[in-house]
Amino acid sequence: MKVVLSTLNAKYIHTSLALRCLKAYSEKDFDIDIAEFTIKDPAMNIVADLFARNPDVVGFSCYIWNIEETITVIDMLRKIKPEIRIVLGGPEVSYDTEFWMERLSQVDYIVVGEGEETFHHLLTELKDTLKFHLVFGLAYRKEHQDGRLEVIVNPPRPKLDLATLPSPHRFAEDVPRLASRVVYFETSRGCPFSCQFCLSSIEVGVRYFDMERTKSDLLYLIDAGAKLIKFVDRTFNIKRDYALEIFQFLIENHKGCVFQFEITADIMRPEVLDYLAEHAPPGIFRFEIGVQSTNDLTNEAVQRRQNFAKLTRTVNKVKESGKIDQHLDLIAGLPHENYDSFRKTFNDVFDLRPEELQLGFLKMLRGTGMRLDADKHGYIYMDRAPYEILGNDIMPFSDIVRIKRVEDVLEKYWNAHRMDHALLYLVERAFPSAFDFFQQFGDYWEGRGWQKIGHQLEDLFSRLWAFLSETDAARAEEERSGWQLDVALGLMKLDFFLNHNYKPRKVWWDFTMDKSELNGWMQRLAERPSDVSEAFAALGLSEKELHKHAVIERLPFNLNRYLHEGIVSAKEDTLLVVIYSGGGKSDSRSADYYTLLLVPSASGQA
Repeated sequence: MKVVLSTLNAKYIHTSLALRCLKAYSEKDFDIDIAEFTIKDPAMNIVADLFARNPDVVGFSCYIWNIEETITVIDMLRKIKPEIRIVLGGPEVSYDTEFWMERLSQVDYIVVGEGEETFHHLLTELKDTLKFHLVFGLAYRKEHQDGRLEVIVNPPRPKLDLATLPSPHRFAEDVPRLASRVVYFETSRGCPFSCQFCLSSIEVGVRYFDMERTKSDLLYLIDAGAKLIKFVDRTFNIKRDYALEIFQFLIENHKGCVFQFEITADIMRPEVLDYLAEHAPPGIFRFEIGVQSTNDLTNEAVQRRQNFAKLTRTVNKVKESGKIDQHLDLIAGLPHENYDSFRKTFNDVFDLRPEELQLGFLKMLRGTGMRLDADKHGYIYMDRAPYEILGNDIMPFSDIVRIKRVEDVLEKYWNAHRMDHALLYLVERAFPSAFDFFQQFGDYWEGRGWQKIGHQLEDLFSRLWAFLSETDAARAEEERSGWQLDVALGLMKLDFFLNHNYKPRKVWWDFTMDKSELNGWMQRLAERPSDVSEAFAALGLSEKELHKHAVIERLPFNLNRYLHEGIVSAKEDTLLVVIYSGGGKSDSRSADYYTLLLVPSASGQA
């Protein structure tokens, strides 16, 4: 009996831990292949690949991001191979299972919940006695004597003993791709919390894999060339000693691999933070922290316990260490969170200056308390995955659309880190708050129809500049609110230059320095490099090399003073000099900038 386990990942770099867990448990008794695709792959290509493997049984791992695409594949597969047995599993079909069996007549079986033992038992029955009523955790169809089909959902299977599960990380065929894919890794299953919007709240308690097995698997993956390992534990730091031991193990054995964890920041112990600040090498750890809302009434309504003051302490302490990037999550549309209170939530979290701030929208996942209580708050939402809300009693669809514009420009600008210097200046000095900046810019972006067309790097800068120019013009007769358009422009120029690995061939602004002035500065920089700095002089660049590897621009303020003291001084100009090493993306940094302070004389000459 030939078995193929398949799924449609969100992206090519992703890998399915679930499929590997199933194969590891059953491969000793059955011939099992793994076939991974993406939701962007044409259904015809997927079906052709599966057909060529000639399976007797094919199993699909289903999630909100792939269920509709998977259904299309199933429909086609059933038509071209009517005798095939089709099995579904995964969180999307583990709840409302009867609904899925009724909707998808092409599907023979659904594995509910943890799948390793249930799937193995199903394969055994398919091979031998066909006594499906004995398979706990299985949904199937029973044919009665009159030909009527009845959907049967068997009682759930008891929780697995994690110590009995084989490793899903030891397949030789995975090794060549480890360096180019994300490896998903679990050290535990379950979650101690009961957040009503999350599927993890349904499973009570946390179970852990054996520590020595965990370390052995991690070491195997690191030695085999893995570059990014994402831990899928819902609350990695719930047990301090367990988390600390793994942190210490990874610090000692990382070999350049990067590790991402979902942590609950307000329960992070100070001694763990101190240990990481002292011992963690920069860049090998990333923390994903679900804040979701800072509204106490909202958190109470979704049974979410969160101390934002303690969370803030953790985020700030991690940030001060300079060792770990942090990704903070928000959910728009939670109960008791209207547009104005979400604005406050956004600003509360943005004030922490996370490296990434992900703005998501509430999804009414099957099986969650939020979906069951949807009418209580007047929720309307998509009937099909991803079940995203369309509004509720206090946040109408019009507000959701507005916040989606915030999400769009937040992703393009802040999370992409294309112009950090300029954005911080704008959110701190030019607008009432960060949310107001992203909202106004998002409204402007959509008003110009830019959401319908693509963009290059230069477009992102020129579009922001168009927005700022019009915003500044609109304020021309008002007080300038403590910000200056030419300072914003200067910082955007700095960011633009630093976004290139090689000397840019063109700029998006009008470069006003004429050729003779440009040549004069290049000559002076070559002849008197110590005027800039000792570090610049140490480069030993000739005038010819400067023309080849450097760009210069004159800024009408003291750039260094602003960057180090936060003070904008227009008494001096700055000559910005950016040198490109030409090393490309493989270099840790291929562009460095230097500044020459220009103090005008009485005659106006620098």
